[in-house]
Amino acid sequence: MLTRKEVEQALPANLKSSATQALTDQINALVQDPIVAETIREHFITYAVVLQEGKWGMDAYINAIQYTTYKMMGYSNQEAYQRTFPVRYQKFIQDGTSSKDISAYVSQYHKGKLVNAILEKALIPVHVLYQDTYHLAIRTQADLMLNANSEKVRSDAANSIMVALAKPKDNAPTVAIQINNNAEIDAMKQMLQDMSVKQMALVEAGVPAKELAAQRLIEAKPVEIEEEIPQAPWVENVKPKKNKLFTEDWMKQNAVD
Repeated sequence: MLTRKEVEQALPANLKSSATQALTDQINALVQDPIVAETIREHFITYAVVLQEGKWGMDAYINAIQYTTYKMMGYSNQEAYQRTFPVRYQKFIQDGTSSKDISAYVSQYHKGKLVNAILEKALIPVHVLYQDTYHLAIRTQADLMLNANSEKVRSDAANSIMVALAKPKDNAPTVAIQINNNAEIDAMKQMLQDMSVKQMALVEAGVPAKELAAQRLIEAKPVEIEEEIPQAPWVENVKPKKNKLFTEDWMKQNAVD
C-alpha cells in the first residue's frame, strides 16, 4: 500500500500539494485484485515523471495509469478501456451506443498524448521482452544440430548457433594518425640530422656545451619575393606588394656549419 509521503515524493514540485491522504486512499482502492493493484501503484510512482511534460490533472493521470497497466498485461484496447472506465462503459451499453462508436471512443483515448507518454516510458526493448523466446530458439537449434536426420539441417543449425552465440565484436574506436611528408619537412629533418652529426664532432673536439647551446639553427634573413596580389577592379595604379619569405634554398645555404 502506498503512503502519502511516497505519493508526495513521486509527484513533481507543482503537484506535490495534491498528495493528500484522500488521493493516497483513492490510489490504494482502485482495484480489488491485489496483484493488479500492486502493479498500478508501482506504475503510479514509476511514470509520474510524465506529469512534468504536460498539464494533466491528477484524475487523468490515474486513469491513464490504469489503462496502460492493463495494456501491459496484454489486454486489448477495448478491454483495457472497459476495466479503466467501468461506469462509463456500462452507460454506453445502456444508452445503446453502437459498437462502432464505442470503438471510436476507445481509439481516441488510446491515441491520447498522456497515454502514449506513459507507454513510451514503459517501452521495453524487443531483445529483453522476448529473451525467453531467444533461449528457446537456441535450444531448438541445438536439438536439430544433434538429432536431425538431414546433414544439411544439422549443419545449418550448428552455423545458426555459432552466429547467435559468437563473441561480441570489439567496437572500441580506433584512431589512425597519418603524417604526410613534404619537401619542407624533409629538408628540416635533414638539417637537424646534419647538425646533430656536426655537434657530436664539436663535443669530441672539446667545444664547451654552453657554446653549442647558443648556436642558431638558421640565421633569420628574409628574402624578398614578388607576389602578385589580386586587386579590386576599382583600384588602379597600385604596385604589387612584396612578401618576405624564407626560401628552401636560402635555409639550406644558411644552416649552421
